Amino acid sequence: MAFCRELKTEPYIAVNSGLGDARNAAEEAEYANGSAESPMGKLRARNVHPEAYGVKFWSIGNEMYGDWQLGHMPLDEYVKKHNAFAEAMRAVDPAIKLIGVGATGEWSQTMLARCAEHMDFLSEHFYCHDRPGLMSHVRQIPDNVRFKADMHRKYQREIPALANRKIPIALDEWNYWYGPELYGQIGPRYFLKDALGIAAGLHEYFRNTDVFYMANYAQTVNVIGAIKTSKTAAAFETTGLVLKLYRQAFGSLPIKVTGDAAPLDVAAAWREDRKAVTIGIVNATREAQTLEFSIDEAKLSGQGTRYIITGKDPNAHNEPGKSPGVIIEEEPVKEIENRLKAPPISVCVYVLDVK
Repeated sequence: MAFCRELKTEPYIAVNSGLGDARNAAEEAEYANGSAESPMGKLRARNVHPEAYGVKFWSIGNEMYGDWQLGHMPLDEYVKKHNAFAEAMRAVDPAIKLIGVGATGEWSQTMLARCAEHMDFLSEHFYCHDRPGLMSHVRQIPDNVRFKADMHRKYQREIPALANRKIPIALDEWNYWYGPELYGQIGPRYFLKDALGIAAGLHEYFRNTDVFYMANYAQTVNVIGAIKTSKTAAAFETTGLVLKLYRQAFGSLPIKVTGDAAPLDVAAAWREDRKAVTIGIVNATREAQTLEFSIDEAKLSGQGTRYIITGKDPNAHNEPGKSPGVIIEEEPVKEIENRLKAPPISVCVYVLDVK
């Protein structure tokens, strides 16, 4: 909790719905959110934190569809367990938001049909592997995002329990996962080509915000992480650079992009103060590309900034303690009218000032 507060991020806690029971989960929620007079709140106060933490997001279990999970059980039994957990936890704090375990197909369909009143969001996960061909490797991520979105729109139309209730997706694990484990268990290296895929995935989330409530890259440090460490150094992975760039530079108010930008992947958004338009471009080709565009709702000043993530080849990468092979480059741009340039094998974010 202290770490989340330091990062100014919302905590998201998963309770144990495998070997744990509803009472355990309710007590955990009370420990986090109950008053200092409640049984578990008193324990929290004795542990030097009398104020409630106010944890909003709670996942009931993780990947309980998988036989690798302790306490895995048949779907018919699990939906009953989920509902019992939800009732016990909401009795402690009715304001919490509950995320159920989903897996596109029968598991998600059944959870939505039988647990709709006992959750606010449904979790989905996906991981992609190495694939020959730069464009094919990159497109795996946005293709998976779009598949999840399309399936959940279908569920929303067809499942009676959702007729008057919408359950958005919490896509709380997504990433590439392949290659030698250089940074401990499940610690593969990431390359420039993976960064392009993550950026294209972000674009696809932006295009489907009617379905996705949250999308949480998995994970942070070393274990399929956006940061990799040695005993004496740390470095942003290429994928971590993309997440950093879009968090710091890309706008938060999506702009609808029309037309055919192929082979480029393009997304756009206003900055919150509406003083700049941001345009993200993924060029998963080995040639420089030019994007011709027009903006109906703004007049550009012609000035701005371009941020670029690129490298000599798709396998460019970073390593703790060594000079980075991939960085975020920043440069001013002038006299922008209706054309933007994207170098080969690159992610670009343009921040264009408006009059």
